[in-house]
Amino acid sequence: MESKKLVITSKKYRGETMVVSSRLTNELVEELDRIAEKTGRTRNEIIQLCLEFAVDNLEIKEEK
Repeated sequence: MESKKLVITSKKYRGETMVVSSRLTNELVEELDRIAEKTGRTRNEIIQLCLEFAVDNLEIKEEK
């Protein structure tokens, strides 16, 4: 599988939103915070960008 990178671009209006809760490891939150600090984005924006990237690049393998 080809290695892909998440490129963070300028902020766009995304329309209506919904609050969703998720439990993450401390290490993952710390890494998200480092990325947020480096990019000038909020943790929430980084999580949203990562999830959008994952959904856009998701491959579902059907069980036989």
